[in-house]
Amino acid sequence: MSKDYEVLLYYKYVPIENAEEFAAQELAFCKSIGLKGRILIADEGINGTVSGPKSVTKKYMDHMHSMDKFSDLWFKINEADDFAHKKMFVRYRPEIVSLKLEEDLDPNQITGNHLSPAEFREAMKDEDTVIIDTRNDYEYELGHFEGAINPDIKAFRDLPQWLQENKDKFMDKKVLVYCTGGVRCEKLSGYMVREGMGKEIGQLYGGIENYGQDEATRGDMWEGKMYVFDERISVDINHVDPSIVGRDWFDGTPCERYVNCGNPECNRQILCSEENQEKYLGGCSHECRVHPRNRYIEAKGWSQAEVAERLAAIGESLPESAATN
Repeated sequence: MSKDYEVLLYYKYVPIENAEEFAAQELAFCKSIGLKGRILIADEGINGTVSGPKSVTKKYMDHMHSMDKFSDLWFKINEADDFAHKKMFVRYRPEIVSLKLEEDLDPNQITGNHLSPAEFREAMKDEDTVIIDTRNDYEYELGHFEGAINPDIKAFRDLPQWLQENKDKFMDKKVLVYCTGGVRCEKLSGYMVREGMGKEIGQLYGGIENYGQDEATRGDMWEGKMYVFDERISVDINHVDPSIVGRDWFDGTPCERYVNCGNPECNRQILCSEENQEKYLGGCSHECRVHPRNRYIEAKGWSQAEVAERLAAIGESLPESAATN
């Protein structure tokens, strides 16, 4: 059954004059039509994910396509039950993805080979090929391609250092890189080409999002779900033989439910069932469970006596200072 809302994912590396002013204009337009989402605009281009009723998303796509520099802008479209975002943000940034290279590069001048989903799937089957997931650790944990390497990074800007430290493992190999919608790989693959990392560098054109929608692949060889940076948290990719690869932070059972640690000073994203989130008081560790500003405990309205009782059930206790207050 067709749904009434759409989520649009898109990017384009193209010079934008007066980018800061353009960002302000776009924010006003998006709000005027009732669109919600997050758009980053830089001198080097645009990167966004937005959502709204189909009539609204059509207005936005028509608006963008009416501008010469965005006349060929590719929108990857997902149907949705409702808005996937709470608010509308359009912000000017130095880069549309934060790689922070000492010597920046233009993906329109140097980048890895664009591979269609079908070409990428065939390339993954080559034994002489290394597959590198360019996303953050929590994104990988929820889902990834079969056999892909997890650099275990906390932020995209950490990836160049990881590549330099591990390049000996793939200097004589063909290298494939992938990310959510393709924008991170445009510049990252260009960096690898410039640094001579690997015999050949290929990137998944349109990212995992395109791979899951493509009729030729239908997400084949993808394990788990794909993490997305909106209210949906995760989406299905493999429509051939779906599987669960995520594991509950506390007991290791299959899990695809992401939550934030209750300690606002930690805020770690963990995979966790509702039962274990309550059992462990919303904290990823003992220190976070007994943190005086544990948001999960505050939301539950538990008294100190109830907290002490719940901690005792898992073999823990309140710090002496808290217990005597």
